[in-house]
Amino acid sequence: MTFPMISFIPALRQTARRLLASAALLAMMTSGAQAFDTKARAAFVIDMTTGTVLLDKNADDPLPPASMSKLMTLYIAFEALRDGQLQLEEKLPVSQHAMSYGGSTMFLNTQDRVAVQDLLRGIIVLSGNDACAVLAEALSPDGTEQGFARLMTQRAAQLGMTASQFKNASGWPAEGHVMSMRDLTLLASHIIKDFPDFYPIFSERKFAFDGRAPSNTTNRNPLLALDIGADGLKTGHTAEAGYGLVGSAKNGERRVVFAITGLDSAAERAEQSEAIVNWAFRQFAEQTIVKQGQPVTQAELWLGAEDAVDLVAEKDITLLLPTMTAGGVKAEVVYTGPIEAPVKQGQRLAELIIQPEGLPETRVPLVAAGDVAAGGFFDRMMTVSAVLLKRFTAQPSEMETEAAQDAT
Repeated sequence: MTFPMISFIPALRQTARRLLASAALLAMMTSGAQAFDTKARAAFVIDMTTGTVLLDKNADDPLPPASMSKLMTLYIAFEALRDGQLQLEEKLPVSQHAMSYGGSTMFLNTQDRVAVQDLLRGIIVLSGNDACAVLAEALSPDGTEQGFARLMTQRAAQLGMTASQFKNASGWPAEGHVMSMRDLTLLASHIIKDFPDFYPIFSERKFAFDGRAPSNTTNRNPLLALDIGADGLKTGHTAEAGYGLVGSAKNGERRVVFAITGLDSAAERAEQSEAIVNWAFRQFAEQTIVKQGQPVTQAELWLGAEDAVDLVAEKDITLLLPTMTAGGVKAEVVYTGPIEAPVKQGQRLAELIIQPEGLPETRVPLVAAGDVAAGGFFDRMMTVSAVLLKRFTAQPSEMETEAAQDAT
Protein backbone atom coordinates (compact mmCIF):
# COMPACT_ATOMS: atom_id res chain seq x y z
CA MET A 1 0.00 0.00 0.00
CA THR A 2 1.10 3.59 -0.48
CA PHE A 3 2.29 5.34 2.66
CA PRO A 4 1.35 9.05 2.36
CA MET A 5 4.01 11.66 2.90
CA ILE A 6 3.80 13.55 6.18
CA SER A 7 3.73 17.31 5.72
CA PHE A 8 6.37 18.98 7.84
CA ILE A 9 6.01 22.13 9.85
CA PRO A 10 9.27 24.07 9.32
CA ALA A 11 11.62 22.63 11.90
CA LEU A 12 13.58 24.74 14.31
CA ARG A 13 17.24 24.10 15.00
CA GLN A 14 17.78 22.08 18.20
CA THR A 15 14.06 21.90 18.92
CA ALA A 16 12.28 18.56 19.22
CA ARG A 17 9.53 18.44 16.62
CA ARG A 18 6.36 16.34 17.02
CA LEU A 19 4.67 16.05 13.66
CA LEU A 20 1.16 14.60 13.48
CA ALA A 21 0.35 12.20 10.69
CA SER A 22 -2.62 12.75 8.43
CA ALA A 23 -5.92 11.06 9.30
CA ALA A 24 -5.47 8.40 6.62
CA LEU A 25 -1.78 7.91 7.34
CA LEU A 26 -1.81 4.19 7.96
CA ALA A 27 -5.07 3.29 6.25
CA MET A 28 -6.13 1.58 9.45
CA MET A 29 -8.76 2.40 12.04
CA THR A 30 -9.12 5.41 14.31
CA SER A 31 -11.33 3.77 16.91
CA GLY A 32 -9.85 0.68 18.59
CA ALA A 33 -11.58 -2.65 18.74
CA GLN A 34 -14.22 -2.92 21.42
CA ALA A 35 -12.54 -3.89 24.67
CA PHE A 36 -13.61 -7.28 25.94
CA ASP A 37 -16.01 -6.79 28.83
CA THR A 38 -14.95 -9.74 30.97
CA LYS A 39 -16.77 -10.79 34.10
CA ALA A 40 -13.47 -11.78 35.69
CA ARG A 41 -12.29 -9.86 38.73
CA ALA A 42 -8.89 -9.48 37.05
CA ALA A 43 -7.63 -10.35 33.59
CA PHE A 44 -4.62 -9.91 31.33
CA VAL A 45 -4.47 -10.86 27.65
CA ILE A 46 -1.45 -10.55 25.37
CA ASP A 47 -0.65 -11.46 21.81
CA MET A 48 2.56 -13.36 22.50
CA THR A 49 3.72 -13.16 18.89
CA THR A 50 3.95 -9.37 18.90
CA GLY A 51 3.91 -8.67 22.64
CA THR A 52 0.79 -6.51 22.27
CA VAL A 53 -1.35 -6.13 25.38
CA LEU A 54 -4.96 -6.66 24.31
CA LEU A 55 -6.70 -6.49 27.69
CA ASP A 56 -5.68 -5.27 31.12
CA LYS A 57 -8.21 -5.42 33.94
CA ASN A 58 -6.73 -5.12 37.43
CA ALA A 59 -3.80 -7.07 35.97
CA ASP A 60 -1.30 -5.99 38.62
CA ASP A 61 -3.47 -6.73 41.67
CA PRO A 62 -1.87 -9.42 43.87
CA LEU A 63 -4.61 -12.04 44.28
CA PRO A 64 -4.89 -15.63 45.51
CA PRO A 65 -3.94 -17.71 42.44
CA ALA A 66 -5.12 -21.12 43.67
CA SER A 67 -3.74 -23.94 41.53
CA MET A 68 -2.58 -21.56 38.82
CA SER A 69 0.51 -20.99 40.99
CA LYS A 70 1.48 -24.61 40.25
CA LEU A 71 2.95 -23.18 37.04
CA MET A 72 5.81 -21.74 39.12
CA THR A 73 6.52 -25.17 40.64
CA LEU A 74 6.50 -26.64 37.14
CA TYR A 75 8.84 -23.96 35.78
CA ILE A 76 11.43 -24.71 38.46
CA ALA A 77 11.04 -28.45 37.86
CA PHE A 78 11.56 -27.94 34.12
CA GLU A 79 14.72 -25.95 34.86
CA ALA A 80 15.97 -28.76 37.10
CA LEU A 81 15.37 -31.29 34.32
CA ARG A 82 17.12 -29.09 31.78
CA ASP A 83 20.11 -28.61 34.08
CA GLY A 84 20.40 -32.29 35.04
CA GLN A 85 19.30 -31.80 38.64
CA LEU A 86 16.37 -34.14 37.97
CA GLN A 87 15.76 -36.99 35.53
CA LEU A 88 12.35 -37.87 34.06
CA GLU A 89 12.68 -41.53 35.05
CA GLU A 90 13.97 -40.73 38.53
CA LYS A 91 11.64 -41.86 41.30
CA LEU A 92 11.02 -39.62 44.31
CA PRO A 93 9.75 -40.59 47.77
CA VAL A 94 6.44 -39.35 49.17
CA SER A 95 6.61 -37.80 52.63
CA GLN A 96 3.91 -37.79 55.25
CA HIS A 97 3.56 -34.05 54.61
CA ALA A 98 2.94 -34.60 50.88
CA MET A 99 0.48 -37.42 51.55
CA SER A 100 -1.49 -35.23 53.99
CA TYR A 101 -2.70 -32.85 51.28
CA GLY A 102 -6.38 -32.91 50.45
CA GLY A 103 -8.23 -31.32 47.57
CA SER A 104 -7.11 -32.43 44.14
CA THR A 105 -4.49 -35.17 44.52
CA MET A 106 -2.88 -38.22 42.94
CA PHE A 107 -3.75 -40.19 46.12
CA LEU A 108 -0.08 -40.80 46.86
CA ASN A 109 1.07 -42.50 50.06
CA THR A 110 4.34 -42.90 51.92
CA GLN A 111 4.93 -46.33 50.37
CA ASP A 112 5.16 -44.78 46.90
CA ARG A 113 8.20 -43.79 44.90
CA VAL A 114 6.91 -41.85 41.90
CA ALA A 115 8.69 -41.09 38.61
CA VAL A 116 9.25 -37.41 37.93
CA GLN A 117 7.45 -37.70 34.59
CA ASP A 118 4.37 -39.02 36.39
CA LEU A 119 4.55 -36.21 38.93
CA LEU A 120 4.64 -33.65 36.14
CA ARG A 121 1.51 -35.12 34.55
CA GLY A 122 -0.04 -35.43 37.97
CA ILE A 123 0.38 -31.66 38.42
CA ILE A 124 -0.53 -30.55 34.89
CA VAL A 125 -3.43 -32.90 34.14
CA LEU A 126 -4.69 -33.84 37.60
CA SER A 127 -3.68 -30.68 39.51
CA GLY A 128 -2.21 -32.86 42.23
CA ASN A 129 -1.37 -30.98 45.42
CA ASP A 130 0.55 -34.00 46.74
CA ALA A 131 2.63 -34.19 43.56
CA CYS A 132 3.64 -30.54 44.00
CA ALA A 133 4.83 -31.24 47.55
CA VAL A 134 6.90 -34.23 46.40
CA LEU A 135 8.73 -32.18 43.79
CA ALA A 136 9.06 -29.23 46.17
CA GLU A 137 10.74 -31.29 48.86
CA ALA A 138 13.12 -32.84 46.30
CA LEU A 139 14.19 -29.45 44.92
CA SER A 140 14.03 -27.34 48.06
CA PRO A 141 17.31 -25.88 49.35
CA ASP A 142 16.43 -27.17 52.83
CA GLY A 143 14.26 -30.15 51.94
CA THR A 144 11.00 -28.51 53.00
CA GLU A 145 8.06 -27.18 51.03
CA GLN A 146 8.45 -23.86 52.83
CA GLY A 147 12.03 -23.60 51.63
CA PHE A 148 10.89 -24.36 48.09
CA ALA A 149 8.23 -21.63 48.37
CA ARG A 150 10.98 -19.12 49.18
CA LEU A 151 12.88 -20.35 46.14
CA MET A 152 9.73 -19.88 44.04
CA THR A 153 9.44 -16.27 45.20
CA GLN A 154 13.09 -15.55 44.43
CA ARG A 155 12.95 -17.15 40.98
CA ALA A 156 9.72 -15.34 40.14
CA ALA A 157 11.35 -12.00 40.91
CA GLN A 158 14.29 -12.92 38.66
CA LEU A 159 11.83 -13.57 35.83
CA GLY A 160 10.30 -10.10 36.26
CA MET A 161 7.23 -11.14 38.24
CA THR A 162 6.70 -8.21 40.58
CA ALA A 163 3.53 -9.20 42.47
CA SER A 164 4.16 -12.85 43.32
CA GLN A 165 4.74 -14.29 46.78
CA PHE A 166 4.54 -18.02 47.51
CA LYS A 167 3.86 -19.87 50.73
CA ASN A 168 3.59 -23.38 49.25
CA ALA A 169 4.10 -25.23 45.99
CA SER A 170 0.48 -25.94 45.08
CA GLY A 171 -1.58 -22.80 45.65
CA TRP A 172 -3.19 -24.25 48.77
CA PRO A 173 -4.90 -21.29 50.51
CA ALA A 174 -2.38 -19.44 52.70
CA GLU A 175 -2.17 -15.83 53.83
CA GLY A 176 0.23 -13.88 51.62
CA HIS A 177 0.27 -16.45 48.80
CA VAL A 178 -0.52 -14.18 45.84
CA MET A 179 0.14 -13.58 42.16
CA SER A 180 -1.07 -11.02 39.63
CA MET A 181 -2.63 -11.88 36.29
CA ARG A 182 0.25 -10.08 34.55
CA ASP A 183 2.73 -12.28 36.43
CA LEU A 184 0.83 -15.44 35.52
CA THR A 185 0.77 -14.47 31.86
CA LEU A 186 4.48 -13.71 31.93
CA LEU A 187 5.17 -17.06 33.58
CA ALA A 188 3.05 -18.91 31.01
CA SER A 189 4.93 -17.17 28.20
CA HIS A 190 8.25 -18.25 29.73
CA ILE A 191 7.10 -21.87 29.95
CA ILE A 192 6.02 -21.84 26.30
CA LYS A 193 9.25 -20.21 25.07
CA ASP A 194 11.79 -21.76 27.42
CA PHE A 195 10.53 -25.36 27.48
CA PRO A 196 9.00 -26.30 24.11
CA ASP A 197 9.79 -29.99 24.76
CA PHE A 198 7.69 -30.05 27.93
CA TYR A 199 4.91 -27.71 26.86
CA PRO A 200 2.91 -30.36 24.91
CA ILE A 201 2.09 -32.06 28.22
CA PHE A 202 -0.28 -29.16 28.93
CA SER A 203 -2.52 -30.26 26.06
CA GLU A 204 -2.90 -33.83 27.35
CA ARG A 205 -6.51 -34.42 28.32
CA LYS A 206 -6.25 -37.57 30.43
CA PHE A 207 -3.82 -39.18 32.82
CA ALA A 208 -4.85 -42.25 34.79
CA PHE A 209 -2.09 -42.67 37.33
CA ASP A 210 -1.92 -46.25 38.53
CA GLY A 211 -5.72 -46.52 38.31
CA ARG A 212 -6.03 -44.95 41.76
CA ALA A 213 -8.42 -42.09 41.13
CA PRO A 214 -11.03 -42.86 38.46
CA SER A 215 -12.79 -39.60 39.30
CA ASN A 216 -9.62 -37.53 38.75
CA THR A 217 -8.18 -38.44 35.38
CA THR A 218 -9.28 -35.55 33.15
CA ASN A 219 -7.60 -32.21 32.48
CA ARG A 220 -9.82 -29.43 33.84
CA ASN A 221 -8.88 -26.94 31.10
CA PRO A 222 -12.24 -26.39 29.35
CA LEU A 223 -10.68 -25.07 26.14
CA LEU A 224 -8.77 -28.20 25.13
CA ALA A 225 -11.82 -29.94 23.67
CA LEU A 226 -13.13 -26.97 21.66
CA ASP A 227 -10.88 -27.11 18.59
CA ILE A 228 -9.98 -23.40 18.85
CA GLY A 229 -6.22 -23.85 19.00
CA ALA A 230 -6.01 -24.06 22.81
CA ASP A 231 -3.07 -26.09 24.13
CA GLY A 232 -2.55 -25.05 27.79
CA LEU A 233 -2.06 -24.17 30.60
CA LYS A 234 -3.67 -24.42 34.09
CA THR A 235 -6.96 -23.94 35.90
CA GLY A 236 -7.40 -22.84 39.48
CA HIS A 237 -10.18 -22.73 42.04
CA THR A 238 -10.59 -22.06 45.73
CA ALA A 239 -13.42 -20.44 47.66
CA GLU A 240 -11.28 -17.36 48.20
CA ALA A 241 -9.92 -17.04 44.66
CA GLY A 242 -12.98 -18.10 42.68
CA TYR A 243 -12.50 -19.83 39.34
CA GLY A 244 -9.52 -18.91 37.18
CA LEU A 245 -7.52 -20.04 34.17
CA VAL A 246 -4.17 -19.37 32.61
CA GLY A 247 -4.72 -20.24 28.97
CA SER A 248 -3.01 -20.17 25.62
CA ALA A 249 -4.16 -20.79 22.07
CA LYS A 250 -2.52 -20.66 18.66
CA ASN A 251 -4.02 -19.64 15.33
CA GLY A 252 -1.62 -19.75 12.40
CA GLU A 253 1.51 -17.85 13.45
CA ARG A 254 -0.26 -16.00 16.26
CA ARG A 255 -0.35 -17.13 19.87
CA VAL A 256 -2.54 -15.57 22.56
CA VAL A 257 -1.82 -16.02 26.26
CA PHE A 258 -4.16 -14.88 29.03
CA ALA A 259 -4.96 -15.15 32.73
CA ILE A 260 -8.32 -14.58 34.40
CA THR A 261 -9.57 -15.06 37.94
CA GLY A 262 -12.45 -14.37 40.29
CA LEU A 263 -15.25 -16.01 38.29
CA ASP A 264 -18.26 -17.58 39.98
CA SER A 265 -18.33 -21.05 38.46
CA ALA A 266 -16.53 -23.51 36.22
CA ALA A 267 -19.14 -22.85 33.54
CA GLU A 268 -18.52 -19.11 33.67
CA ARG A 269 -14.77 -19.72 33.50
CA ALA A 270 -15.23 -21.84 30.38
CA GLU A 271 -17.53 -19.28 28.76
CA GLN A 272 -15.26 -16.32 29.45
CA SER A 273 -12.10 -18.15 28.39
CA GLU A 274 -13.54 -19.21 25.04
CA ALA A 275 -14.88 -15.71 24.43
CA ILE A 276 -11.46 -14.17 25.12
CA VAL A 277 -9.73 -16.49 22.66
CA ASN A 278 -12.30 -15.86 19.92
CA TRP A 279 -12.20 -12.09 20.51
CA ALA A 280 -8.41 -11.93 20.45
CA PHE A 281 -8.13 -13.81 17.15
CA ARG A 282 -11.11 -12.25 15.36
CA GLN A 283 -10.77 -8.63 16.38
CA PHE A 284 -7.03 -8.22 15.79
CA ALA A 285 -4.69 -9.07 12.94
CA GLU A 286 -1.07 -8.43 12.05
CA GLN A 287 -0.69 -5.80 9.34
CA THR A 288 2.41 -4.40 7.63
CA ILE A 289 1.98 -0.65 7.67
CA VAL A 290 5.38 0.50 6.39
CA LYS A 291 7.70 -1.37 4.07
CA GLN A 292 11.46 -1.39 4.56
CA GLY A 293 13.02 1.51 2.67
CA GLN A 294 9.67 3.16 1.94
CA PRO A 295 9.83 6.96 2.51
CA VAL A 296 7.72 7.99 5.48
CA THR A 297 8.52 11.70 5.39
CA GLN A 298 11.50 14.04 5.10
CA ALA A 299 13.77 15.63 7.67
CA GLU A 300 14.87 19.19 7.08
CA LEU A 301 18.65 19.65 6.81
CA TRP A 302 20.89 22.56 7.74
CA LEU A 303 23.92 23.57 5.66
CA GLY A 304 23.69 20.54 3.40
CA ALA A 305 24.01 19.94 -0.32
CA GLU A 306 20.27 19.14 -0.14
CA ASP A 307 17.58 20.87 1.91
CA ALA A 308 16.03 17.60 3.19
CA VAL A 309 16.53 13.85 3.31
CA ASP A 310 13.95 11.08 3.08
CA LEU A 311 13.29 9.15 6.27
CA VAL A 312 12.68 5.43 5.90
CA ALA A 313 12.16 2.40 8.14
CA GLU A 314 15.08 0.00 8.58
CA LYS A 315 12.74 -3.00 8.21
CA ASP A 316 9.08 -3.73 7.59
CA ILE A 317 6.87 -2.38 10.38
CA THR A 318 4.26 -5.01 11.23
CA LEU A 319 1.83 -4.36 14.05
CA LEU A 320 -1.14 -6.09 15.58
CA LEU A 321 -4.10 -3.82 14.91
CA PRO A 322 -7.89 -4.01 15.13
CA THR A 323 -9.40 -5.68 12.09
CA MET A 324 -12.24 -3.16 11.77
CA THR A 325 -10.90 -0.28 9.70
CA ALA A 326 -12.34 3.20 9.50
CA GLY A 327 -9.81 5.86 8.62
CA GLY A 328 -6.28 6.10 9.96
CA VAL A 329 -4.24 5.35 13.03
CA LYS A 330 -2.78 8.35 14.81
CA ALA A 331 0.96 8.62 14.25
CA GLU A 332 3.69 11.20 14.53
CA VAL A 333 7.35 11.63 13.70
CA VAL A 334 9.73 13.07 16.28
CA TYR A 335 13.18 14.44 15.54
CA THR A 336 15.47 17.30 16.50
CA GLY A 337 15.98 19.61 13.58
CA PRO A 338 16.92 20.95 11.25
CA ILE A 339 19.64 18.29 11.19
CA GLU A 340 23.13 19.49 10.35
CA ALA A 341 24.73 17.92 7.30
CA PRO A 342 26.53 15.71 6.43
CA VAL A 343 24.15 12.77 6.85
CA LYS A 344 25.01 9.15 6.12
CA GLN A 345 22.64 6.56 4.66
CA GLY A 346 21.19 4.45 7.48
CA GLN A 347 21.89 7.11 10.12
CA ARG A 348 19.10 7.20 12.72
CA LEU A 349 17.53 10.62 12.62
CA ALA A 350 13.95 10.34 13.87
CA GLU A 351 11.32 8.17 15.51
CA LEU A 352 7.91 7.18 14.20
CA ILE A 353 5.37 6.89 17.03
CA ILE A 354 2.27 4.89 16.12
CA GLN A 355 -0.67 5.21 18.49
CA PRO A 356 -3.59 2.84 17.78
CA GLU A 357 -6.50 3.75 20.03
CA GLY A 358 -6.92 1.28 22.84
CA LEU A 359 -3.50 -0.35 22.26
CA PRO A 360 0.00 0.56 23.45
CA GLU A 361 2.00 2.95 21.28
CA THR A 362 4.83 1.60 19.15
CA ARG A 363 8.07 3.53 18.55
CA VAL A 364 10.11 2.76 15.44
CA PRO A 365 13.41 4.39 14.44
CA LEU A 366 13.59 6.14 11.08
CA VAL A 367 16.87 6.45 9.18
CA ALA A 368 18.26 8.51 6.35
CA ALA A 369 17.44 7.00 2.94
CA GLY A 370 20.75 8.18 1.47
CA ASP A 371 23.89 10.22 1.94
CA VAL A 372 23.69 14.00 1.95
CA ALA A 373 27.00 15.83 1.93
CA ALA A 374 27.69 19.10 3.66
CA GLY A 375 27.07 22.01 1.36
CA GLY A 376 29.93 23.83 -0.31
CA PHE A 377 30.88 27.42 0.54
CA PHE A 378 28.31 28.82 -1.90
CA ASP A 379 25.50 26.56 -0.57
CA ARG A 380 26.29 27.49 3.01
CA MET A 381 26.40 31.20 2.26
CA MET A 382 23.07 30.99 0.43
CA THR A 383 21.47 29.17 3.40
CA VAL A 384 22.76 31.70 5.93
CA SER A 385 21.77 34.62 3.67
CA ALA A 386 18.24 33.23 3.28
CA VAL A 387 17.86 32.92 7.04
CA LEU A 388 19.16 36.45 7.64
CA LEU A 389 16.98 37.83 4.87
CA LYS A 390 13.95 36.20 6.37
CA ARG A 391 14.80 37.68 9.75
CA PHE A 392 15.20 41.21 8.43
CA THR A 393 12.13 41.18 6.19
CA ALA A 394 9.74 39.41 8.54
CA GLN A 395 6.66 41.31 9.64
CA PRO A 396 6.24 41.90 13.40
CA SER A 397 3.56 39.23 13.65
CA GLU A 398 5.86 36.74 11.93
CA MET A 399 8.68 37.67 14.30
CA GLU A 400 6.43 37.03 17.29
CA THR A 401 5.39 33.66 15.85
CA GLU A 402 9.00 32.66 15.24
CA ALA A 403 10.00 33.77 18.72
CA ALA A 404 7.23 31.65 20.17
CA GLN A 405 8.43 28.68 18.12
CA ASP A 406 11.99 29.25 19.38
CA ALA A 407 10.64 29.19 22.94
CA THR A 408 9.05 25.76 22.50
